[in-house]
Amino acid sequence: MDKKIKSLLFNKWNLKEIHVTGDENHFKIIAVGSVFKGKSTVKRQQMIYEPLIDLITQKKIHAVSIVAYTFEEWEKIEKK
Repeated sequence: MDKKIKSLLFNKWNLKEIHVTGDENHFKIIAVGSVFKGKSTVKRQQMIYEPLIDLITQKKIHAVSIVAYTFEEWEKIEKK
């Protein structure tokens, strides 16, 4: 399922990185891309949910935790 999630997100948005962890139907997604620049946290999460909605409604994804960063935000986190 990790590969499916990554594929859906890469195909929908111009992302630099996507990290997906989890098991069965509970996942954590970290997405990095300039597409999030100037967007609120809620808007960023909505953008990630959008291409995944079919998997959610089909109950293939039960729970998802989403964190979305711009390139600059991600670089600061990686340097810590």
